[in-house]
Amino acid sequence: MAKVHSVYVCQNCGYSQSKWAGKCPNCDQWGTLVETLPEDTKSGQSRNAHSATPVVLSSLANQALTRTQTGISELDRVLGGGLVLGHVVLLAGEPGIGKSTLLLQVASKASRCLYVAGEESPVQIKLRSERLKLKTDTIEILDVTDVDVVIATLEDLSTSKNPPTLVVVDSIQTISTKDLMGIPGSVGQVRECAHRLTRFAKKYRIPIVLVGQITKGGSVAGPATLAHMVDTVCWFEGETERDLRVLRSIKNRFGATDEIGVFRMQEEGLVSVSDIESAFLNAHEVAPGSVVASILEGSRPLLVEIQSLVVPTKMPIPRRVASGVDPKRVDVILAVLTKHVRLPLYDHDVFVNVVGGISVKEPGADLAIALSLASSVLGKALPEGSIAIGEVGLLGEIRPVLRENERMKQAKRQGLKIVYSHSNASNLQQLVKKTFH
Repeated sequence: MAKVHSVYVCQNCGYSQSKWAGKCPNCDQWGTLVETLPEDTKSGQSRNAHSATPVVLSSLANQALTRTQTGISELDRVLGGGLVLGHVVLLAGEPGIGKSTLLLQVASKASRCLYVAGEESPVQIKLRSERLKLKTDTIEILDVTDVDVVIATLEDLSTSKNPPTLVVVDSIQTISTKDLMGIPGSVGQVRECAHRLTRFAKKYRIPIVLVGQITKGGSVAGPATLAHMVDTVCWFEGETERDLRVLRSIKNRFGATDEIGVFRMQEEGLVSVSDIESAFLNAHEVAPGSVVASILEGSRPLLVEIQSLVVPTKMPIPRRVASGVDPKRVDVILAVLTKHVRLPLYDHDVFVNVVGGISVKEPGADLAIALSLASSVLGKALPEGSIAIGEVGLLGEIRPVLRENERMKQAKRQGLKIVYSHSNASNLQQLVKKTFH
């Protein structure tokens, strides 16, 4: 059999050549040449294919999605109700965040699961299952890293009387094919292996979960490359020093996006948090710089604590440190407070933190951040049982946010009866003056 020769294709301009180079000779972009198999090699046929007959969209019959619940409520919520036949899910996150633990728990609840062990040995997986006290009679470990061997094994199992109901590949960066010269984890290897596994999942209608590792520095070459190939992308985040973990859906062809699931890491593994609305307010205390905010994550309001510390600086350029919130957004709010509220923040170091390790990305927390900064610099705390809901504009105005009534109702159910919003004052200057003077 003739050896398959790969080519290196520029991801920027499409130029291809037989050897790798650091810079594309056509568009002069660095690091864009990726090893790829030619299209005729992948299909085994000539590119001169016969024409196909298009189908009128309105003539297609409606088919209800058949979902299989994973047995973990928060994961099912993020997936949109469970796994669909042929569903390909990418679970990405930093090393040690709990991805393998979660998937091992899911595998133990499946009727038959094939677990492709690329990173850990079967003995290590068994030790983890014993530590978590899981039922492992239905889990089969495949200790290979060649994607062609994996697919051949899956095809044999799929034609049996008891085919697998779930396939877990942990992780996609360790799987490779001999058709490419790149090392496992390279962009070409990751993309080609994921393409072959996705094609198998669609053909045999078996759900596959791919684990994608990212570095603590934020390198997402593997998961970012796979995002457009899979049906669902779930992002596992949190701080390893804390027990709370957040599973976030950023793409879902079979459900809503931006949905989150909250878990707590315990001795028996990851446990779904039922009282998500108050999960991040266990140790909240009334103090200057501390304000409760209501953010919208998916279909549920979530209460989080915003903490700010404003102190005089000894540096020529004041420091601006933000954790859990966009630093650029903090800079905008600081500029609004300096310009319209006349707070002397230009010669102060500013530190802003969202307690619990969750990331806030929506503007509904703007007012809470602003009041937290004002509270810290003025040394006065908000009254007990208060919450801030609103968006702050560049002119200092306070704007309403999406589904504000639901956020207020949830806050009142948690005992927060004092609500600061656009109904209290039309602009931030009036609200700060009314609250702290």
